[in-house]
Amino acid sequence: MKAFKKVSLAVCASTLLLPALAQAQTTQGFGPQAGDREFSISGAGTSDKEFDNGAMGLSGEMGWYLTDQAVAGVRQGVAWGSVDNGSDDWAGTTKGYIDYQFGQNQFRPFVGANLGVKYYNHAKNTGTAGLELGAKYYVLPSTFVQARAEYSFLFDSGSSAKDNSSNGSWDYTVGMGYNF
Repeated sequence: MKAFKKVSLAVCASTLLLPALAQAQTTQGFGPQAGDREFSISGAGTSDKEFDNGAMGLSGEMGWYLTDQAVAGVRQGVAWGSVDNGSDDWAGTTKGYIDYQFGQNQFRPFVGANLGVKYYNHAKNTGTAGLELGAKYYVLPSTFVQARAEYSFLFDSGSSAKDNSSNGSWDYTVGMGYNF
C-alpha cells in the first residue's frame, strides 16, 4: 500500500508540469468557447487519506464556460464500497465546482475547487470542500476524455472545516465528455 501512496503523490506532483505541456501544443479548432456548455460522465473512486478504505462509483457533471478556459458547474456522484466494520456502504455527493484549463489545444490540464454536500446511508450528512486537478484530451473538436483527482475534507460547521482540512479523502474520476 505504501508504493500506491508514493505513486499517487508522484502523479499529483507531476501534474504541476501539465500547463507547460499544454502551451507547447499547437492544434487549432478543439475545445469550447465562452458560453458553451459541457456534459461528462465518469467512473469514480474514493479512498481515505491513508488509502486503507475505498469505494467505486459514477460521477456526472454539467458545466458552463465563463470564458474559453474557465468552467463552472454542478457535479453529482454516487459510490459503493466497504468500511472498516465490513458492512457495505454507499455515499452520494453534490458539488458546485469551478475549474481553470490551461492552453487552447487538444491537451488541457486544469486546476479547480469544489464545495458541496456528502450524504451516506449509515452516517451523518456533511459538507465537503476540496481542491482538484486533472487533464482533458480532445479526441474530436467537441469530445474529450478526462482524468481528475481531488482532495476533499468534510465539515459540519466553519470551525470543523478548519479542524478537518488536513484529514480528508481522495476522489478520482476517469471518463469522457462533450461540449455543446
